[in-house]
Amino acid sequence: MSFASECVSNFTEIITKKYCLFSGRARRREYWMFVLANFVIGVIASVIDNVFGLEIENGANDIEILSTIVSLALLLPSLGLTVRRLHDIGRDWYWIFIALIPIAGPIWLLVLECREGDRFDNAFGPDPKAGPVFVPGDNRPVV
Repeated sequence: MSFASECVSNFTEIITKKYCLFSGRARRREYWMFVLANFVIGVIASVIDNVFGLEIENGANDIEILSTIVSLALLLPSLGLTVRRLHDIGRDWYWIFIALIPIAGPIWLLVLECREGDRFDNAFGPDPKAGPVFVPGDNRPVV
Protein backbone atom coordinates (compact mmCIF):
# COMPACT_ATOMS: atom_id res chain seq x y z
CA MET A 1 0.00 0.00 0.00
CA SER A 2 1.44 3.37 -0.98
CA PHE A 3 1.76 6.23 1.47
CA ALA A 4 -0.96 8.28 -0.26
CA SER A 5 -3.49 5.46 -0.28
CA GLU A 6 -2.69 4.62 3.35
CA CYS A 7 -3.16 8.29 4.26
CA VAL A 8 -6.53 8.41 2.45
CA SER A 9 -7.74 5.16 4.02
CA ASN A 10 -6.68 6.39 7.49
CA PHE A 11 -8.51 9.68 6.93
CA THR A 12 -11.70 7.98 5.74
CA GLU A 13 -11.62 5.55 8.68
CA ILE A 14 -11.38 8.41 11.16
CA ILE A 15 -14.15 10.36 9.40
CA THR A 16 -16.52 7.38 9.12
CA LYS A 17 -15.81 4.99 12.00
CA LYS A 18 -14.15 7.24 14.59
CA TYR A 19 -15.93 10.56 13.95
CA CYS A 20 -16.65 11.48 17.58
CA LEU A 21 -14.62 8.81 19.35
CA PHE A 22 -12.89 10.21 22.42
CA SER A 23 -12.00 6.94 24.14
CA GLY A 24 -9.10 4.64 23.41
CA ARG A 25 -5.67 5.41 22.03
CA ALA A 26 -4.25 6.66 18.73
CA ARG A 27 -0.77 6.00 17.37
CA ARG A 28 1.51 8.76 16.15
CA ARG A 29 1.21 7.49 12.58
CA GLU A 30 -2.59 7.64 12.66
CA TYR A 31 -2.49 11.14 14.13
CA TRP A 32 0.04 12.66 11.73
CA MET A 33 -1.52 11.05 8.65
CA PHE A 34 -4.82 12.65 9.61
CA VAL A 35 -3.11 16.00 10.19
CA LEU A 36 -1.46 15.77 6.76
CA ALA A 37 -4.74 14.89 5.02
CA ASN A 38 -6.52 17.64 6.95
CA PHE A 39 -3.88 20.16 5.84
CA VAL A 40 -4.10 19.11 2.18
CA ILE A 41 -7.90 19.31 2.22
CA GLY A 42 -7.70 22.76 3.84
CA VAL A 43 -5.30 24.02 1.18
CA ILE A 44 -7.51 22.65 -1.61
CA ALA A 45 -10.60 24.26 -0.04
CA SER A 46 -8.78 27.58 0.26
CA VAL A 47 -7.65 27.46 -3.37
CA ILE A 48 -11.23 26.72 -4.49
CA ASP A 49 -12.47 29.62 -2.37
CA ASN A 50 -9.97 31.98 -3.97
CA VAL A 51 -10.47 30.77 -7.55
CA PHE A 52 -14.27 30.98 -7.46
CA GLY A 53 -14.47 33.99 -5.15
CA LEU A 54 -16.36 32.16 -2.41
CA GLU A 55 -15.75 34.81 0.21
CA ILE A 56 -17.85 36.96 2.48
CA GLU A 57 -16.31 40.40 2.82
CA ASN A 58 -16.12 41.46 6.42
CA GLY A 59 -14.09 44.62 6.54
CA ALA A 60 -10.40 43.75 6.83
CA ASN A 61 -11.08 40.01 7.22
CA ASP A 62 -12.66 38.00 4.43
CA ILE A 63 -14.42 34.77 5.43
CA GLU A 64 -13.78 31.91 3.02
CA ILE A 65 -17.00 29.90 2.84
CA LEU A 66 -15.76 26.45 1.77
CA SER A 67 -12.73 26.56 4.08
CA THR A 68 -14.97 27.44 7.02
CA ILE A 69 -17.36 24.58 6.25
CA VAL A 70 -14.47 22.10 5.94
CA SER A 71 -12.92 23.32 9.20
CA LEU A 72 -16.19 22.96 11.07
CA ALA A 73 -16.81 19.49 9.61
CA LEU A 74 -13.36 18.29 10.68
CA LEU A 75 -13.39 19.92 14.13
CA LEU A 76 -14.88 16.99 16.09
CA PRO A 77 -12.75 14.27 14.46
CA SER A 78 -9.65 16.41 15.08
CA LEU A 79 -10.51 16.92 18.74
CA GLY A 80 -11.32 13.23 19.20
CA LEU A 81 -8.07 12.16 17.58
CA THR A 82 -6.04 14.63 19.65
CA VAL A 83 -7.65 13.33 22.85
CA ARG A 84 -6.91 9.72 21.81
CA ARG A 85 -3.32 10.73 20.98
CA LEU A 86 -2.98 12.21 24.47
CA HIS A 87 -4.41 8.98 25.89
CA ASP A 88 -1.67 7.06 24.09
CA ILE A 89 0.99 8.88 26.10
CA GLY A 90 -0.96 8.48 29.35
CA ARG A 91 -2.48 11.99 29.58
CA ASP A 92 -6.10 12.86 30.29
CA TRP A 93 -8.34 14.72 27.86
CA TYR A 94 -8.01 18.07 29.63
CA TRP A 95 -4.35 18.33 28.56
CA ILE A 96 -5.71 19.61 25.25
CA PHE A 97 -6.34 22.95 27.00
CA ILE A 98 -2.60 23.48 27.35
CA ALA A 99 -2.78 24.85 23.79
CA LEU A 100 -4.63 27.90 25.16
CA ILE A 101 -1.50 29.15 26.93
CA PRO A 102 0.04 31.77 24.62
CA ILE A 103 3.18 30.74 22.68
CA ALA A 104 4.39 27.94 24.99
CA GLY A 105 1.10 26.02 25.08
CA PRO A 106 0.87 25.00 21.41
CA ILE A 107 4.58 24.16 21.39
CA TRP A 108 4.17 21.92 24.45
CA LEU A 109 1.11 20.21 22.91
CA LEU A 110 3.16 19.59 19.77
CA VAL A 111 5.92 18.02 21.87
CA LEU A 112 3.35 15.79 23.58
CA GLU A 113 1.87 14.73 20.22
CA CYS A 114 5.34 13.79 18.94
CA ARG A 115 6.18 11.56 21.91
CA GLU A 116 6.07 7.81 21.55
CA GLY A 117 3.06 6.22 23.22
CA ASP A 118 3.17 3.94 26.24
CA ARG A 119 4.57 0.56 25.22
CA PHE A 120 2.05 -1.49 27.16
CA ASP A 121 -1.55 -1.16 28.29
CA ASN A 122 -2.35 1.99 30.20
CA ALA A 123 -5.49 3.37 31.87
CA PHE A 124 -6.96 4.27 28.47
CA GLY A 125 -6.66 0.90 26.76
CA PRO A 126 -4.28 -1.57 25.15
CA ASP A 127 -1.21 -0.57 23.18
CA PRO A 128 -2.35 0.13 19.59
CA LYS A 129 1.07 -0.95 18.29
CA ALA A 130 0.84 -4.35 19.94
CA GLY A 131 -0.35 -6.98 17.55
CA PRO A 132 -1.22 -10.57 18.29
CA VAL A 133 1.60 -12.53 19.89
CA PHE A 134 2.35 -15.99 18.50
CA VAL A 135 3.39 -18.72 20.87
CA PRO A 136 5.71 -21.34 19.29
CA GLY A 137 3.87 -24.60 18.67
CA ASP A 138 0.47 -22.94 19.04
CA ASN A 139 -1.67 -22.10 16.00
CA ARG A 140 -3.82 -19.45 17.59
CA PRO A 141 -2.76 -15.88 18.46
CA VAL A 142 -2.63 -14.92 22.10
CA VAL A 143 -3.66 -11.34 22.86
